[in-house]
Amino acid sequence: MSDTGQVQLRIEAGVAWVLFDRPQARNAMTWAMYEQLMAICRQLREDASIRVVVLRGAGGEAFVAGTDIAQFQRFGSGPQGGADGVAYERRIDACLELLGGLPMPTVAVVEGWCVGGGLAIATGCDFRLATPTAKFGVPIARTLGNCLSVANLARLSAAFGLQRVKRMLLLAELLGADEALACGYLQAIAAPAELDAVVQGLTGQLAALAPVTQCVSKEGLRRLTVHNLPAGEDLVRAAYGSADFREGVSAFVEKRPPVWKGK
Repeated sequence: MSDTGQVQLRIEAGVAWVLFDRPQARNAMTWAMYEQLMAICRQLREDASIRVVVLRGAGGEAFVAGTDIAQFQRFGSGPQGGADGVAYERRIDACLELLGGLPMPTVAVVEGWCVGGGLAIATGCDFRLATPTAKFGVPIARTLGNCLSVANLARLSAAFGLQRVKRMLLLAELLGADEALACGYLQAIAAPAELDAVVQGLTGQLAALAPVTQCVSKEGLRRLTVHNLPAGEDLVRAAYGSADFREGVSAFVEKRPPVWKGK
């Protein structure tokens, strides 16, 4: 997955359309793509003409299939790997703080895979629409052997409920669209042929309502979710500094099952 992608922005009639454009890699995020998303969020938060932001993946097969795992090959081992992991999780948290802090409503449109960092981005949005085949999860106990930041755990738990997040993380389960709808994570499920119309309908509803009320309500709810989070960087250091994480990355790149040793 060394090919480059980009995050594109298009603004039309008060709606900002953000496209994760790397379909050949299921829109897996490179470091540059995270930086582009952050720059777009900074731009949008200063534009009072924007009433709604819609985020979507290119290609129809994935919203975002996580972070490009090949990039983790540059992480060190042992304590250096732990430090690299902390820096990475801080970067993801900074990106999600910008996304979650946007003053206007945000909508994630999910077609296909929405996993790992992609699930974090979708969860950072206010509403989510999906096609029936969408899949949601963080299967890192099966793939990489790393972990999420405490802030991301808080966001996921608030959106899905604690037990579903345990299934995602401890059992590496992927949840289907029907379950995501039933637990309130999704606003609606729409067939591919009807998805654009459903997106337009929701953005129209949101754009017609009081923006100040939307802004302060969003911020109040964000503070409830992430206020007084416990320390968690020791957990990140332990996961990213482990031999299992190095094995997970190597196994993924070599396209073989990982062999976990618990250290």
